[in-house]
Amino acid sequence: MTERDGPEVIGRRVQQLRSERGLTQKQLAEPAYTPAYISTLEAGRVRASEPALRHIAERLGVAYEELATGRPAHLAIDLRLRLTDAQRTLATGEAEVAAEQYAVLLAEADEHGLADEQAAALLGLGECALETGDLVTARQRFEESERRLGDAPLPVRVPALRGRAVSHYLAGELRYACYLFESTLDELNRTGLHDPDALLLLYTGVIAPYMDMGAHARAAQAAEFALALAPKAGDPALVARMHRSVARTMIAEGRIAEADSSLAKAADLYRQLQIRTELANCHWMRGYLYAQNGELERAEAELRQAQTMLSAKRAALYTSQVAVELADVLHRRDKSDEAAALLHDVLGDLSSERGAVHSAAAHRLLGIIAEDARDTETAEEHYVRALSLLERAGAAGDLADLCRLLGDLLRRTGRVEAALDAYRTGLGHRTAPGTTTLGPAPAQPPL
Repeated sequence: MTERDGPEVIGRRVQQLRSERGLTQKQLAEPAYTPAYISTLEAGRVRASEPALRHIAERLGVAYEELATGRPAHLAIDLRLRLTDAQRTLATGEAEVAAEQYAVLLAEADEHGLADEQAAALLGLGECALETGDLVTARQRFEESERRLGDAPLPVRVPALRGRAVSHYLAGELRYACYLFESTLDELNRTGLHDPDALLLLYTGVIAPYMDMGAHARAAQAAEFALALAPKAGDPALVARMHRSVARTMIAEGRIAEADSSLAKAADLYRQLQIRTELANCHWMRGYLYAQNGELERAEAELRQAQTMLSAKRAALYTSQVAVELADVLHRRDKSDEAAALLHDVLGDLSSERGAVHSAAAHRLLGIIAEDARDTETAEEHYVRALSLLERAGAAGDLADLCRLLGDLLRRTGRVEAALDAYRTGLGHRTAPGTTTLGPAPAQPPL
């Protein structure tokens, strides 16, 4: 049922429309009502019934919805259709064009007080900002989308919550990202709000921060739940994203063939849906898969394909992250000069607040390249910078490996006590991955 404006607002609207059309109160009232009734209605002293408003709307030549709410007929439906168009634009990788579309739609939704459409436009603007790497704006848009939804059921608010968690994750705030994912999952599961799409969105999203924190068991469990939920989900793009995220846990477990199969399923779905940026991310993950399996030539080809697709769509942050992984493959293929040049090019786009884990990876690799060139001073500088970034992000698995590299360097240069400190720090991060910084695991969904 359409939510109507108050009697005074409707009264003024009736009077204005009647005057614009040159009608008297008698002409507007006949044959069902009296001029006195119209006079009382225009003065805002009576709440007109729906039949009365429908009669008046017909006499004025406007839709009932427009008379009752002040909004053009079918405005909400039109905005929804245009929101879908903007979503398609974003899916093809045209984030800046999509942001312009969403901004126009937000202004229209604001003008007519359409809360659901406001929230959807803000969610789209947040996704556009994520795509272009503007993490502060992304977080603000997602937070505002949540506010506009107010007391809506939690499953309705999950896309905005997930967006906020991802923006914190990309900024290197891994613990807080996990907290947002886990607390939302707990609330959904414990209160019986078992919406398959909402649960799948959250379990898929939490895999990456778990992996970066070294919480491999939790990541594997989240992947298991996501795979079980997938047949119940209604959004094929969400299922494709799940396959891409789950592949990462399979790679960590050495299940290379299964990971490759999962990525192939994701890529096929993205091709069918014409979601270009996510398809590029599939090439990225396959490059990572082949690199882990020692297939460096195939890894380089996949990563270069991902970089080309992402840079063409101006996905700056993701392009820089792919470049770091490509540089690692180049270094392993004895192309260290090209790798170093690539890393120096992208380090300006990465920082402790923007892609912290990949920024640390870039410094780590530059340190290794400097060590190979016997430049121990430069190597140490890069390792220490990487250590600072990883400690801030809480990326336990990467921290342990980096402490080993730094310890080995310090030991070779005769600083045994400093080396021991580095090794101890690394061992601290190796103990019980995923239990030192996280609370209890989220409740299990009904599967």
